[in-house]
Amino acid sequence: MNAILLLTDLPRRSQRLASHLRASGELLVIDVLDPDQGGQARDLSTVTAIVSDVSLSHSAQVAGLRAYLDRLKPRRPPFLCLLHEDSSRSRVQADALGATRTLRAEDAARGLVALLGEMTRTVSPAVDIVAAISEADEALTRIFELGRSGSPLETSVIAQGTELVVDAVNRADIRAWLDVVWRFDDMTHQHCLLVAGLAAGFARQLALRPLDCRQLTQAALLHDLGKSRIPLTILNKPDKLDAHELAVMRTHPELGHRMLQDQGYPDAMLAVVRSHHEALDGSGYPDGLRSERIPDLVRLITVCDIFAALIERRPYRRPLGGEEAYDILKGMDGKVDPDFVRAFKPLAEAAGGVMVVAA
Repeated sequence: MNAILLLTDLPRRSQRLASHLRASGELLVIDVLDPDQGGQARDLSTVTAIVSDVSLSHSAQVAGLRAYLDRLKPRRPPFLCLLHEDSSRSRVQADALGATRTLRAEDAARGLVALLGEMTRTVSPAVDIVAAISEADEALTRIFELGRSGSPLETSVIAQGTELVVDAVNRADIRAWLDVVWRFDDMTHQHCLLVAGLAAGFARQLALRPLDCRQLTQAALLHDLGKSRIPLTILNKPDKLDAHELAVMRTHPELGHRMLQDQGYPDAMLAVVRSHHEALDGSGYPDGLRSERIPDLVRLITVCDIFAALIERRPYRRPLGGEEAYDILKGMDGKVDPDFVRAFKPLAEAAGGVMVVAA
């Protein structure tokens, strides 16, 4: 029998809401802050819709909510998120969690059942995130193959990869994207796809225009293109690079910039490829640019690039969880744009804990 899943952080408050939902059929009610319920293997296979009656203003509630949402991937049913705080932060958080629709909690009594019915009738099938990422990686593989061979890059392949990333992140959530990409063996591909997914999610969170969103994601997908010209012995080295190897690796921004020059790409994208390792205090490379010479698009990608590097799997260190990685990013005062770092926080929270790889 089909069921509605009601997730709450305050069961007493949700009693009236539950009575409305029970009139529509079977109801599963779970307190996301109850550790006993969290340890139970509840059967969620019959769930056809999710309602969140959880406050999004505290990290513990958000983490508890995400834990149950994660159990319903990769084909999660429609998700209605009630907003107890009608603020831009709450709306951004709901979006980052992958809410299909939002509704003010005070309007739930009169609008909930009708909205749920509309959602379950009209929602499109959940994105096959694994297939989408596989196709995006195929496009990325082709881009790097062309880069290594010295052949002109195929703009259609780049555009296809960009569309796959944007569409998948818009229809799923950023954690679903990360969960799959983390399992890639090729570290360069893993990193480029992590940065591209984070950039697409960041663009959506900032409510950028669709054209700007695609440009940002495309720049993220190509930001490490120059690594296609780095010797594989250095690129795939399982240990830390020595001084000489690090110097060779640090040529990749200039190499990538050179590969894209005079190919019809906008200056903003060329700037991302060349300058994503620059720092506001002038300590970055390859040009030692200072803040006034670093465009906003570069600053956005730099935040995504650093965060991705901190949460990704590396042979010589453990990956960090979203909160720990964000704390490091926040501590890079003077090197990264503090306004963009603050705006990135909901995405970092949505990234959640450290990845878990099955044995």
